[in-house]
Amino acid sequence: MAEMRELASGLEFPEGPIAMPDGSIVLVEIKRGTLTRVGADGSVRVVARTGGGPNGAAVGPDGRVYVCNNGGFEWHDFGGLTVPGNQPKDYIGGRIQRVDLATGRVEDVYTACDGRPLRGPNDIVFDAAGGFWFTDHGKIRDRDRDRTGVFYAKADGSLIREAIFPLDAPNGIGLSPDGRRLYVAETYTGRVWAWDLAGPGEVVASAGFGPGGGVLLAGLAGYQLFDSLAVDGAGNVCVATLVNGGITVISPEGTVLEHVPTGDPLTTNICFGGRDLRTAYITLSGTGRLVAMEWPRPGLALNH
Repeated sequence: MAEMRELASGLEFPEGPIAMPDGSIVLVEIKRGTLTRVGADGSVRVVARTGGGPNGAAVGPDGRVYVCNNGGFEWHDFGGLTVPGNQPKDYIGGRIQRVDLATGRVEDVYTACDGRPLRGPNDIVFDAAGGFWFTDHGKIRDRDRDRTGVFYAKADGSLIREAIFPLDAPNGIGLSPDGRRLYVAETYTGRVWAWDLAGPGEVVASAGFGPGGGVLLAGLAGYQLFDSLAVDGAGNVCVATLVNGGITVISPEGTVLEHVPTGDPLTTNICFGGRDLRTAYITLSGTGRLVAMEWPRPGLALNH
């Protein structure tokens, strides 16, 4: 395994890393309710205060950062690890937010779809047309939890629609290098599903029994859960894996190629940056760290 370098520590459940052109990493701190920049020198600076629970994040076609805000969590200490829990008493509702990196201004773009409030938006990916896909993970309460799915929306606030329903706690989301296939990870089932796309926001349902017409790409044995994901330049799906903390790499054909351990059972996200996109930036949320390592394959350049 390549050496893992710690870039920042003391973060409050970091997620949603974005590798910026200047060498910095913009990420969210879910517990802190902020969008934060980690400089190439290791400095940590709050860019914006979103409130709630900022989760997945991505740069849109207008250069602003679009944030999936899950509305917040209860928080627990589990043997020194920070662990999210149920829907909190001060839950603000799910929303998609737009953040101006220069000014820190935060605005809500979407809070509902077809009259139904968003519950816990989680992860986001933009396509080449400038629209974005996002998952709604839902919220958990003492005796029940939400049934949710996957949405497609335009960045200018003019369109949002539910594209896939239902899924079991959908989390990570990504597109194949050619943009013609959508991948979604379900947390509790430890599965990654795939859908072919006919165009922006247009899912082609298969004839099988997969949720929303999806095809099972891969599932893990034992008690392993999935969080967010990124796709590399070869089309492999690199999924942050909980409990068995690390990154599970799955080929486009569904073969599990490797598991890269990180030592944190709440390894939540990965993005690629650096020279030739050969550096993987990984959020170790339970221990509040951002780390980097050289990756055996180059990452996929994201749209916008």
